[in-house]
Amino acid sequence: MKMKDIKKKTEKDLYKELQKAREALRGFRFGSAGSHTRDTKEGRELKKTIARILTELNQRVKSNS
Repeated sequence: MKMKDIKKKTEKDLYKELQKAREALRGFRFGSAGSHTRDTKEGRELKKTIARILTELNQRVKSNS
């Protein structure tokens, strides 16, 4: 997910996306422990997506204060 897509979403949608991304990362980690994962880039991209969402949410909180 790109930053321009993230900026267009509401806070409620961002929290939903964050929850989905964290759950996907959790599944990825368990899958890699059992050697079911083939795409190692997926974990890296999930972590970046989580960081982007958290960055946007934190910027919104600071700008509202």
